[in-house]
Amino acid sequence: MIAQNCVHLKKIFPKGNGNCFIRRLTEYMRLHWLLGIYVLLFGCTKTPAEQPDSFTFLPGEKLAPFENKRILESSGLASSIANKDMLWTHNDSGNPPEVFLIDRRSKVHMVCSLKGAENRDWEDIAIGPGPEPGRNYIYIGDIGDNLAQYSTKIIYRFEEPALSARSPKEIVITEYDTIIFRLDQQKDTEALMIHPTTGDLYVVSKREEPVVVYRLPFPQKTRDTLVAERVTTLPLTQIVAADFSADGKHILMKNYKNVFFWDVGEGKSLKEIFDRPGKILPYAEEPQGEAICFARDGSGYFTVSEKSKGEKIFLRFYRRK
Repeated sequence: MIAQNCVHLKKIFPKGNGNCFIRRLTEYMRLHWLLGIYVLLFGCTKTPAEQPDSFTFLPGEKLAPFENKRILESSGLASSIANKDMLWTHNDSGNPPEVFLIDRRSKVHMVCSLKGAENRDWEDIAIGPGPEPGRNYIYIGDIGDNLAQYSTKIIYRFEEPALSARSPKEIVITEYDTIIFRLDQQKDTEALMIHPTTGDLYVVSKREEPVVVYRLPFPQKTRDTLVAERVTTLPLTQIVAADFSADGKHILMKNYKNVFFWDVGEGKSLKEIFDRPGKILPYAEEPQGEAICFARDGSGYFTVSEKSKGEKIFLRFYRRK
């Protein structure tokens, strides 16, 4: 086709102009041919930063307002294992030592009161393995300390109740463990998470910058005061909640402004994971948002805020694409 066009052009430009035009046309077409080959070979290859993100989350949807008068300062969230599509939450400091089982419409289905416990400053909640294999336990972090005045912190642990048609709505928990620990110095902490496989507990400091991640390795003793291991620091501040995904492959943390996400990866230590900056996920800023957790099936994450005068508080869900 190119040769036929060239002969035709020579007839139109008998004095040589056609030859010049043909050379330019040939070079032009050769360049486009080479560019086409390049696109075919390399056009589908992207740098890691340009690869499609398999962990993209949509903006949050309001599931339901928090209208139960007993939940005034929701400070923690955890996806239930024993009760499908339900969540556990609790109030902040100064309230009764209670945890609430709620559905996605914020309706309360069960209230568990810890007999003899104190809500000094309950800040976060987690669910995971514990002393008895095959059973799931609720961990309540009495770990807040706004004025850095307490020498020790407490985590309450009890087996997660399962809701049934015969279950009472109010349960008094009389059998629970008390895990007492201290840090390398007195400070405020508000984020607690448990690794779903190892059973290690992690606590993250709040007010300093960078924040410090601490570990209480499994099995946690309940007869001694433990000393939390300092794992690493993060160039963040005001961390108020954290959670592992149910498979242990992802981590969420939040402060009052942002939600941060890490892909754990295979065979990496938590220090290596946190050497990489967390990806910032969608978050509609709340009046005092101090709670976050993954959905048990990995389909997204939930947030909720403490109540604020004159403003409705909603349970929100951020769905994974």
